[in-house]
Amino acid sequence: MSTVGSNLQIQYLPPGMLMPNPHNARTHNRHQRRQIAASIRAFGFTNPVLIDSRNVIIAGHGRVEAAKLLGIDQVPTVRLEGLTEDQIRAYVIADNRLAEKAGWDKEILAIELQHLNTLDLNFDITTTGFEIPEIDQIFEEVRTKTAKDDKDEVFEADRNGPAVAQPGDLWQLGKHRILCDNALHETSYQTLMGSRRAHAVCSDLPYNVPIDGNVCGKGAR
Repeated sequence: MSTVGSNLQIQYLPPGMLMPNPHNARTHNRHQRRQIAASIRAFGFTNPVLIDSRNVIIAGHGRVEAAKLLGIDQVPTVRLEGLTEDQIRAYVIADNRLAEKAGWDKEILAIELQHLNTLDLNFDITTTGFEIPEIDQIFEEVRTKTAKDDKDEVFEADRNGPAVAQPGDLWQLGKHRILCDNALHETSYQTLMGSRRAHAVCSDLPYNVPIDGNVCGKGAR
């Protein structure tokens, strides 16, 4: 008899009635049990424990231990009928091993963690299962990869070929304008801005001057 396609029924049982599986090779240290407990506290007990006909746990040992830490009276369970003893032993391994084989899209993960990290709520981001040092490392990996990709895409001009832009060339980029011209000439600003005036100017003068030996004392010469 196969359980594939059968209707699974949720039954709430006290954690103390559920017995650990002697063939379970997966372990959870105290820190991991506390992490699972923090997740249950934040999101509820959303993943039922799988048990056999004798109330032996097939999957969910960590959740049961976390429920005990939280003092939860009853947890949702699903009883898997129709599996042989050997099938259960194989499933105990598969349930844990297959989850380990999944990967992460680091860029999407970083976006999601960054979103959660900026929420104006009393939200503990470590309930995701990621510790703060791990999150910092993910952010750094994505920043490094992005910087490398941007560097790889930089256009290398052919110094011996014709110039791409000429003085006086003006580009319109949406609301923005870019002018190729001499910043020392007043006419350049008239061409770029017309009658409008800038609220702020960012500059780095003088240009093409080596930093070493020319700049010191917090930027003062």
